Amino acid sequence: MSTPAKKKTKAGKKRPGIYFAEKDEALRNDVRELGKMVGELLVEQGGEALYKTVESARRYAIARREGDTVASDKLESLLANMSPTSARDVVRAFSTYFQVVNTAEQVHRIRRRRDYLKDSSKRQQRSFDSTFFQLKESGYGPEAVEELLSQLAIQPVFTAHPTETTRRTILRKQQNIVRRMVDVQNPALTPQESLACFESIRADVTAIWQTEDSLPEGQTIADELEHTLFFMTDVIYRVIPPFYEAIEASLQEIYADKSLQLKIPNLLHFGSLIVGDLSTNPEISARSIRDTLARQRTLLLDLYFKDCRQLGEKLSQSNARVEVDEALIVQTEKYARQFPGVHSSIPHRHRSMPYRVFIRLITERLQATFDDAAFPYENAQQFTDDLKIVATSLANRRGANAGLFAVKRIIRRVETFGFHFMSLDIRHNAHELQRVVGFCLDEDNWFSQSSSQRAARLSRALEINDSPAVEPDNDAKRLFAIFRAIPYCRNKYGDAAIGALLVRHCGGVDDVLAALLIARWADIHSLDGTIPLDITPSFENATELKDSSRLVQELMDNPFYRRNLEARDSHQTVMLSISDATADGSVAASRWNMQRAHTELSQLFDTTGVDYTFFHGRGSLSGRGGVADGIAHGHLRATEHGEAVNERYGVRGIAVRTLEKAFSAVTMATANVTPNRATDDLWPAIMDVISASGDEVYAELTGAGFDEYFKLVTPIDVLDYLQSGGRVAEDEPVYAHRNTPWTFAWAQSRFLLPAWYGFGTGIQQAVETFGIDKLQYMLGQWPFFGRLVADVEIALSVADLGIAEYYSRLAGEELHARFFPAICTEHELCVSTLLSLTNQEVLLESNNTLRRSIRLRNPYVDPMSLMQVSLLERWRKTDRANDKLLRALRASVNGISRGLHTTG
Repeated sequence: MSTPAKKKTKAGKKRPGIYFAEKDEALRNDVRELGKMVGELLVEQGGEALYKTVESARRYAIARREGDTVASDKLESLLANMSPTSARDVVRAFSTYFQVVNTAEQVHRIRRRRDYLKDSSKRQQRSFDSTFFQLKESGYGPEAVEELLSQLAIQPVFTAHPTETTRRTILRKQQNIVRRMVDVQNPALTPQESLACFESIRADVTAIWQTEDSLPEGQTIADELEHTLFFMTDVIYRVIPPFYEAIEASLQEIYADKSLQLKIPNLLHFGSLIVGDLSTNPEISARSIRDTLARQRTLLLDLYFKDCRQLGEKLSQSNARVEVDEALIVQTEKYARQFPGVHSSIPHRHRSMPYRVFIRLITERLQATFDDAAFPYENAQQFTDDLKIVATSLANRRGANAGLFAVKRIIRRVETFGFHFMSLDIRHNAHELQRVVGFCLDEDNWFSQSSSQRAARLSRALEINDSPAVEPDNDAKRLFAIFRAIPYCRNKYGDAAIGALLVRHCGGVDDVLAALLIARWADIHSLDGTIPLDITPSFENATELKDSSRLVQELMDNPFYRRNLEARDSHQTVMLSISDATADGSVAASRWNMQRAHTELSQLFDTTGVDYTFFHGRGSLSGRGGVADGIAHGHLRATEHGEAVNERYGVRGIAVRTLEKAFSAVTMATANVTPNRATDDLWPAIMDVISASGDEVYAELTGAGFDEYFKLVTPIDVLDYLQSGGRVAEDEPVYAHRNTPWTFAWAQSRFLLPAWYGFGTGIQQAVETFGIDKLQYMLGQWPFFGRLVADVEIALSVADLGIAEYYSRLAGEELHARFFPAICTEHELCVSTLLSLTNQEVLLESNNTLRRSIRLRNPYVDPMSLMQVSLLERWRKTDRANDKLLRALRASVNGISRGLHTTG
């Protein structure tokens, strides 16, 4: 952060070797002004002492980065033994700085996107214009594009943030800061208006400082849901119409036909795992599922209600000036009978405005839906039909420019969100499903039987509609109640309200059949005897991914399951994730296992005539896969982890860009313009060597004692406290506890270990076996390998083993000496082999913007990291019982996450 205006400062100077391109000077200016504002804030709110401490830490950290060992010692001394309150304030000072920097970067991304939109001679990569231009160059005409778009389906699925549920008031203030920063760019503003914008920003930054970031009592699943619903209501709901309008405009521009009117289907829908993941959260119940969808419907109906009221204000046409369609008159008369009180209360001056009268009656029917009163909308389609009556009448009666645009916008939203907003996925561990059916079937030796024996027993039970042999225990009753909530929610909120039923760690056909039998026992069945559930086997570790095609083939061969699948339009969803694989294998092996499973399953489904979707589990950095790796058959269903939601959907302009990039990836892959599969028979063999060698060295590192090392050198215990309020069980791997963020913890301690460890050894072995020329050719020709290398390069650039060493020493001399030298050796090998492979002298040499950002951020993250090390050591000495230290640690976790702009 910069020094306040009244003090001398060197903040305006550029650090040696850090270059700002002309296009990025506006960003530099924004950061400088906001940093100055934060400096003034610290003096005002914390006094000179806080400001001097933070400023000294900043200067020492920069000097340390430039090799000044004296400054390094001073930095350690400055931060050591600070009181919890002072430590928290210092951490929050740096965290606040990163809040405004991240905001400035968001604004700059919006600024750059607008520059592209204003300059038709340049096309931004993965933009709508670029995508349709490539399609046109590949021979796609307008009709072919229309057919292509009809195949596409994109569904982000939100998960909870591992630690943070930022208050809505703070999120709204952050959005207001973005708006004011965008406003300042208007050259027509007077100096007084510009000053007013800056003062508004200052007021919001100060209010954020004075507001607790998160709820002091810790997060609940309801808090996690509200955190995501903020982005749904305030951002995503608003950007859906502009997303489709941008597609239409780009098509007209690229094909040079302003009259081109292609049918753009509804490509986007949204899902959530936040209140449906039974595998990680024992608090989830049938009631919480019903309450979740009720809450989502409440918010959504309120948005529809407000939109319709605004629409009524727009549609002021008088019947003395224009006629309306008969369908609108008939429906108005029908609603006048159903809602006579509302109809009679319409002001006399509005009675001659047919659209306004009809919209008023529509809003009353929405209110009845909200209140569960008489004559509600029974489903979203009925609401859409009413809106289409208005749209058709306007189109037929010269109203295309007199309100039709606004009506179409609401229709797009309703077709996207229905009455449910986000589809709720239900997920549970296969073992728990098996435990319930084994108990209820009174099979004492259930787990000692083979998978095929269990499958045969379950198939018989399903075929003869067998009932439980014993009284269900409490776990079974809870699970039955949750399953019974599924048809209830679908009936009340629409079929799309409940998404997939995910069977986690699926190891055999019996695991899927167990889910179907529980559904049958919960009275979920159709008249034809099939079970209307979309069962999704989930493969998450190396063994499961390698066996996935075999298991799915056995599923396709099971007569009972195949009948159920055919009743569901022969569409199968499979989840491929490496959330666990990054804990049991190297990054290259994890990604390769997923890619190979993707290829084998695609071939299997193509031969069996089954339509399919891959549900792609991914994270916010490397080690979890890229968007394009999850595309198949025109479908992309991928997790959006809570820690990345603010970055991707925090601002409307950024949200549109996020969806635009996903659209481009899906469109290009489906059109086969950017094929992802290997086109050379040698490439899979090279990946096998990279994976096997990487796995071998990874296994050597993560053997005996490594779990204890991990617990001590990362703040995993802090994360677990913040998630559940309880300690990690001592007798199990820490990363197996709940949904503990394995990669998040490694990012916090600056290792980022899962995102790169083993890659250097793998590349070295592949070079020795095949030669570097073949690897470099593969890098240039195979997008999958290119994304893998790019992700590892970013992770190596963000990782900092100089800071990580401080964390490593928390493990004690013995564990530190056993593991840290090996980590350093592999890191050096990763860097050297990657530079050789990419023909670079430094990491990110070809991405100056990202390299500059990392270099500028590190000195501001370092003090928070060193503070976290000190706080961890002190907190653990109190047997993790000091709440003040825990609050300071929580601030450090969120601050480091903001500073690194990644969470692993």
